[in-house]
Amino acid sequence: MMKKIDNVATALVDIPAGIPVELQVEGASLTVTLLDPIPFGHKFAVKPIFEAEDILKYGEVIGMANRSIQPGEHVHVHNLDGKRGRGDRVGA
Repeated sequence: MMKKIDNVATALVDIPAGIPVELQVEGASLTVTLLDPIPFGHKFAVKPIFEAEDILKYGEVIGMANRSIQPGEHVHVHNLDGKRGRGDRVGA
């Protein structure tokens, strides 16, 4: 279940670009217009995410933005870096 701190949501079906998506988040309603087509199971930003900011899904950190991401933008390997198992990030 989405949390208020989440900055991404997951598409439960394929969603074309330009579609406004209404989300219910802990009793509040949020509408995001998609900038990109979002395939089933992929994530999209629900609020601005700045470069190097943690990406949060279901209240958990799932990675870090490698560039700024706008609301409605597809969030995937092109703009999200994983933080687990990164030997190059030890001690960073």
